[in-house]
Amino acid sequence: MMSVGGGAFGLNSDFVDEDAEFAWMTRLSRETGRPVWFLLVDHAKDPARWRRLIKRVHAARAQGAQITAQIAGRPVGIIMGIAGSFNPFSIRPSYQPLDALPVRQRLERLRDPETRRQLLSEEPSAEQLARLSQARQDMVGRWDRMYVMAGEAPDYEPTPDKSIAAIAARGNSSPQEIAYDYLTEGLNRFLFFPIVNYTDGDHETVREMLTDPATLLGLSDAGAHCGAIVDASLPSFMLTHWARDRSRGPRLPLPQLIRMQTSETADFFGFTDRGRLAPGMRADVNLIDFDRLRLHQPEVVYDLPAGGRRLVQRVDGYRATFVAGTPVFENGEDTGARPGHLVRASRGA
Repeated sequence: MMSVGGGAFGLNSDFVDEDAEFAWMTRLSRETGRPVWFLLVDHAKDPARWRRLIKRVHAARAQGAQITAQIAGRPVGIIMGIAGSFNPFSIRPSYQPLDALPVRQRLERLRDPETRRQLLSEEPSAEQLARLSQARQDMVGRWDRMYVMAGEAPDYEPTPDKSIAAIAARGNSSPQEIAYDYLTEGLNRFLFFPIVNYTDGDHETVREMLTDPATLLGLSDAGAHCGAIVDASLPSFMLTHWARDRSRGPRLPLPQLIRMQTSETADFFGFTDRGRLAPGMRADVNLIDFDRLRLHQPEVVYDLPAGGRRLVQRVDGYRATFVAGTPVFENGEDTGARPGHLVRASRGA
């Protein structure tokens, strides 16, 4: 299996020579006989790009190449909070000393009226901006793209009225005042900034990508930015949002969503011993109470080495999880069993 992503069509890449890249991927797949996949997202800088690229995938397949676009099932973005690794004020000069404080002490200092006044009067320096990735530079001052994550469950398809800019327009405060005061209400307050897959302000483009036969569900941050992104909840989100809870557009059939996360991915990577409930198959099974399945808001925990932080997102509704027939979770509790093994080159254990 060959993977083409990061430097070619990854989330942070500039737009490269598409003709040359697809010619190379097509030739690579045809000469090796192996599947090739790349990361595909809807990007606000070039809204027509994803349609252009998916057409190229279909054209390459017509030439005998095994090329697939790997996509995410929701917007990919930054979760910002005082306890996280990034927020709209963390690049302002007076915030730098606060970032070194224990998180509760930091919150206490941020609630001080003089600290608030000072931070709201500042702008990030050119030096600070230069240290940011392009994606984070694009976030600075974009209050219209920052959405409040409030309520019992997170909303990954927020309406425009939930943006900081819209909330400010309905009152007498500036957007930065609204954001500051909301975030300093507590360590469980977060803002969501969708970087990609939200160009039109809804999930219709994501739905089109999900239902295209040349795509595969699976794009994830995988923990690279664990203080600002949490994608571990995506499998549960696919079931709750797309099959049951979506209200701003068409949903997707539950059997199709299950297939996307089981047999389709197993078949693509060559694991023919799993992905289906059938005699002789590996017994990797989730037992789910679908009516109770619900995601919680993200939260920050400090369980990495040296007390490092990461975002987690808890979920209700999983009755049991079996790996190779052994229960590893029961009613949300870890059983301590570790029956999993390393898999490689289409070979399981």
